[in-house]
Amino acid sequence: MFQDSSQGAVASTDLPTTVPQFEVVRHMVFGSLDGVQHTIRLLHRLNYAEPNDWSRLLSTGRPNEVMAILTRRVRVG
Repeated sequence: MFQDSSQGAVASTDLPTTVPQFEVVRHMVFGSLDGVQHTIRLLHRLNYAEPNDWSRLLSTGRPNEVMAILTRRVRVG
């Protein structure tokens, strides 16, 4: 409620005083093809990330190892 400033009161708007802060974070998952795919599905079931949000599976150059990358904005404040 607004009050007359001549009475020395400060206006109040009932709005949050803090603005949410966001930060970009990058997740990298390394492992076998099955292990990486299982992790991506698990994070989807936990409502953390959609499978299509991940990069395509990339070979690491090591035998039987792939990686996937997820970049997300997360709320930090």
